[in-house]
Amino acid sequence: MSRTVVVTGCSSGFGCMVSERLARNGDRVYATMRDIAGKNSGITGELRTLSAAERLDLRVLELDVTSTASVDAAAAQVSKESGAPEVVINNAGQMYVGLTEAFSPDEFTRQLDVNVVGTHRVIRAFLPAMRKRGSGLIINLSSTAGRVGVPFFGIYHASKWAVEGYSLSLRRELACCGVDVVVVEPGPFTTSLFRSSPRPDDTSGRAGSYPAIAMQSFEEMGRKFDMIFADASMPTQPKLVVDRIAELIDMNAGTRPFRSVVGVDFGVRELNASVEPHEDALMGAMGLASFATLVSRTQ
Repeated sequence: MSRTVVVTGCSSGFGCMVSERLARNGDRVYATMRDIAGKNSGITGELRTLSAAERLDLRVLELDVTSTASVDAAAAQVSKESGAPEVVINNAGQMYVGLTEAFSPDEFTRQLDVNVVGTHRVIRAFLPAMRKRGSGLIINLSSTAGRVGVPFFGIYHASKWAVEGYSLSLRRELACCGVDVVVVEPGPFTTSLFRSSPRPDDTSGRAGSYPAIAMQSFEEMGRKFDMIFADASMPTQPKLVVDRIAELIDMNAGTRPFRSVVGVDFGVRELNASVEPHEDALMGAMGLASFATLVSRTQ
């Protein structure tokens, strides 16, 4: 049966690929992105051409996750055309990389606005209709960077650790409404995320006051990532993430794991396995185990 799926951040990478995949599977897909008449007019045209050529129900829709008005307008259009979506995929994101101190508070705020508050804007816009229907799935793109911490990723880590905590709490709050929440935790993948990573403006020159080893280590880290991407045996193909998202959507409600690690995991799979029993035990200790268990509601 055809599902209505909303995907954010579809101008490239996982968002574009998963939109095409799900539309070819027979779903009605809203591939959303900002500035479809300007900066992203090229990919907008390509997706619309693909939709027409293959007779897919693939609809490009303007949605800027940093604008509440834009998100609400997109949600209103989806509701008018299709009702409550069965699936919402929060894929839009940026990755700021550099010495943490060198990022200004405004830059830090922009990182959080896209990756965290933007996710909340989208979920908040679609949730009332999903709760009213009593079913649905929200997939938030996190990262292995939401489970570990390494130099130069400080504010990106802050955003993805926030997505993890936000998503886990939301999963438990929405269980009584029949709406499931999961996260996907990709490792490094050959998408445009690394190539387009903003560096700190650092107008005050703080990075220059660090010992030389700091920037030497930053450059060495970049070479390590290049080696990972150049190694054909490493699981860095974006299709792996798309496959996992499709698998999660097809799973029966109540059977989906909260976290799905995909690709080079840096030990995160083992970390998750060790932490999850304690997270579940906490729900029991607080008398919330029943409340936090996904229920099925009659539509």
